[in-house]
Amino acid sequence: MTARDLLETWALRLEAEQTHISSTACDQPITPVAGKLVHTTGSLHLYELTFPQGSSIEHDTPFSIIPPDDMEPTEGVVLGGQGNMALVQIFDAIGQPYTNATVVPDRVGLLATSAKRLRTMLAQPDTYRLGPADRLAPLLNTATGMEELSISGTGSSILTTIWADDLSVRRQRVAALAIELIRANKHILVVCPDHQAADVLVGTIARAMKAAGLMYKTWVSRYEIALTQQVEGIGIQELGFEAQMHQFYAKSRAEKATLRRKYDRFRELTPVLAYKGQKQKDLDEVRLLEWRLLTQVSDLQAKIKEANATLAEYENLPLLKRLSMQVVGKNVESLHQYIELYENQCAGLRGELDIAKVRIDALVPEAAVPKDMRPEFAELKEEIVRLGGTKQIRELLAAEENTNRQAFIQNRRLVITTASRVLSDPLFSRVRFDVLIADEAPWIAAAPLLGAAGLVHEKIVISGNQRDIASSGLWASPELELR
Repeated sequence: MTARDLLETWALRLEAEQTHISSTACDQPITPVAGKLVHTTGSLHLYELTFPQGSSIEHDTPFSIIPPDDMEPTEGVVLGGQGNMALVQIFDAIGQPYTNATVVPDRVGLLATSAKRLRTMLAQPDTYRLGPADRLAPLLNTATGMEELSISGTGSSILTTIWADDLSVRRQRVAALAIELIRANKHILVVCPDHQAADVLVGTIARAMKAAGLMYKTWVSRYEIALTQQVEGIGIQELGFEAQMHQFYAKSRAEKATLRRKYDRFRELTPVLAYKGQKQKDLDEVRLLEWRLLTQVSDLQAKIKEANATLAEYENLPLLKRLSMQVVGKNVESLHQYIELYENQCAGLRGELDIAKVRIDALVPEAAVPKDMRPEFAELKEEIVRLGGTKQIRELLAAEENTNRQAFIQNRRLVITTASRVLSDPLFSRVRFDVLIADEAPWIAAAPLLGAAGLVHEKIVISGNQRDIASSGLWASPELELR
């Protein structure tokens, strides 16, 4: 059977199971339910719910929770638990603790969403590349296992298997392969059978990357809230996708607020410095006029001094010099007239100087720039130019800041979650990967594994114990079960 055949078969199986559950009303409300808040990351909250004895919900099942005291209901998904206790991830905090809530499971919705995804993969072959999934089809089309394809996790084939009896050995091989793929700049999707296994694996990979000198916080992302704080000495809460996205956008908002302050300050200083620049031009012009007036006054005073000196020594001047002066119109009478003329001109110039000094005194404070303002403006202007100019910054600041989960997860090098979440979460329908690594693959149902395989276009790596294929029975074809 090809991957398309298996997708059709499992889509029919999921639709039949959905019809069966709908007819038997299995998604009955569970009440009373007690709960308490365990951890909050960004806009997600991890709660511990305690159901009545005999009640439980499978992991990755979506649900609605109706809190007591007429609070608004919210939605979430079950991440794990044991017995009548479950750890759930919800979108709105509902306080803590509470003892009389109602939980409404939505197993039918999960099956419907999963079947719809498989149908979409069949209907959109150009969007979902099924080439690697075709290599996986022979392995999934058996209930008893198949011959080993590859022992080494470093093969170059489209389908590579890592079979080993020891779980720790398998996970070390997976971690080593993940490091190799990250260094090869591959975008990796890692799926596990449950969230506890995903937490352990993310810790193992992070520790191996740390030992290899790689910044695991930059590359690794745990899609859901981690159920434990630490694994192998590695704090995995900070590796959560929501925590990373919340931190990124918080930093982005802080940087945007800083940019807005700088832009507002730039806009504030621009007219101020332009005004002061114009006043400085006026001041320079008036000072130049003042210098010219002072020069003229100085020249006139020199002429008056020379005329007075000539008058004082006129009687003692040689005859020839007097005659030469008279030729050019200089005699005692004319020298007195020159002095009077020069003094009148000086008086007029001093009047203009007084006006210029009053104007200068008015312009000096208007043109004065505080000591730190010009360097501040120069720094702001350099930053504005570096970012593309005021128009670019206005567009950036005016743009709405919506958290783009798709773009953010596409930039994560390695994403770890469960196969069921990949099949049911709409986000994964829009994200593509280079490599799929299925940890403990025999314990992952065939439908979610096929759904994850349809998101990759280069390579699939299957890890697990071959004997678990038969014991789990999760890969048995529905057609075989109906015989």
